[in-house]
Amino acid sequence: MVNADDFGYSRSVNRGIIEAHERGIVTSTSLMVDRPGAAEAADYASSRPELGLGLHVELKRWRVSRMPRPGAVLSSSALARATSVQLRRQLERFRAFAGRDPSHLDAHYNRHLSDVLRPHFQALADELGIPLRRVDPRIAFRGEFYGQDGKGRPDPEAITPDGLLSVLESIHEPITDLACHPGFVEDLDDWYRTEREQEVRALCDDRVREAVSRLGLELCTFSAALTLSAEDAST
Repeated sequence: MVNADDFGYSRSVNRGIIEAHERGIVTSTSLMVDRPGAAEAADYASSRPELGLGLHVELKRWRVSRMPRPGAVLSSSALARATSVQLRRQLERFRAFAGRDPSHLDAHYNRHLSDVLRPHFQALADELGIPLRRVDPRIAFRGEFYGQDGKGRPDPEAITPDGLLSVLESIHEPITDLACHPGFVEDLDDWYRTEREQEVRALCDDRVREAVSRLGLELCTFSAALTLSAEDAST
């Protein structure tokens, strides 16, 4: 699964994800339901059943207070309640936009990986019967195709076609989730801007598409991958 985060973030991000799906190797995306381009993104996905659509939850409050300072951050119990409310609200908004349940679940800035928040995300994923990205043991995660290093410094080589080819050539797990953030920059005021356009170009590069075929990689959605995995296990 080549999953593009931030669908719905803006019209220009939508356009980049759509191009990377139609002309490139993107097979799945995660929808931000509270952003200006959400309705447009969901409409497009409804016309493209081959494009997987997950929920990309945004949480403004996600830290736990260690000091009794009112209003600074939330206590554990208050954070749990706030997270549960947001998960339900954004899920219902996703359903209203898309007319279906999400194919997978994750959070903006990977906040679902927080020790405090992860149980709430996992409970919803289990309820829906969908994978929680970077947590589900059936699915390997690859995040190297990203224009910054682990310390937030620019890493332009990582999002070149050669960088993407290197990632593809090192995939050996039965099911792999390869993350990306394609987009265009016309309406963006964002710290990750020009990198999005570079990602679009790499994801649509002819050598990348040829490598997918040469390496015997099957591009699919989360739902399709897990269905095939279950069928293989049963036989």
